[in-house]
Amino acid sequence: MSNPNPAARPLALVTGASSGIGLALAEVLAREGHDLVLTARRVETMEASAQGLRQRHGAKVVVIGADLSLPDGPQHLFDQVQALGLRPAILVNNAGVGTFGSFKDTPQAPDEAMLQLNMNSLVGVTKRFLPGVIAQRGRILNLASTAAFQPGPGMALYFASKAFVLSFSEALHAELRDQGVSVTALCPGPTTTGFQSAAGMDRSALFSSPWIKSAEQVAEAGYRAMQRGQRVHIPGAMNWLLAHGAAFTPRPLLMRIAQRLTRET
Repeated sequence: MSNPNPAARPLALVTGASSGIGLALAEVLAREGHDLVLTARRVETMEASAQGLRQRHGAKVVVIGADLSLPDGPQHLFDQVQALGLRPAILVNNAGVGTFGSFKDTPQAPDEAMLQLNMNSLVGVTKRFLPGVIAQRGRILNLASTAAFQPGPGMALYFASKAFVLSFSEALHAELRDQGVSVTALCPGPTTTGFQSAAGMDRSALFSSPWIKSAEQVAEAGYRAMQRGQRVHIPGAMNWLLAHGAAFTPRPLLMRIAQRLTRET
């Protein structure tokens, strides 16, 4: 990524930065010489994290409260960043959530909020900040999942939303390649974060797997993949095999496996 002022630290915007992979990515970015705009709903939590990032890495860190599960969330975030005169060169679309259970049984409101957050707001944030990223020949990192490679009975909408993120990211990567901008879809498998508790998945077989990774491991792998300009990255050999093996597995069998993994143990 080009930087017209070598003395300046490039600015990265991270959504969903209050915990989990988003917070771990903020740590890596600050350590590697970036200033930060952190955004999520939990402002107090981010402020405490921001203070640590400033002390450990000398980064300038701005905290902005925004709820991207609401339709006006992307515009609200963009307006606040613009008002501060900030222009991110790196965009990390990490904010996301899942709902767990049979589609017919899950409440409508959480499902709709999840689709807004995982898909619509990711697109809305990208659309608004993209001109600045292009002008700086920057990078975009979108959080997808190994769930993007198959249907997911028991988490039907979550799996579908991550398939959208993967497809959108790959297409955007191709569109922007000649303009010096890379778009990386990071596709982690099961990861130790607050995600499983929020989705009600604490007792599922998926989060009892022996190859589960930490948020810090995923963040390190994601940052390196983004810096390489990689189109898609799946952290972990087993996750890579499972994701790519889905293309060669009969769909009925694939869905039975997914259903077994998402059910309670």
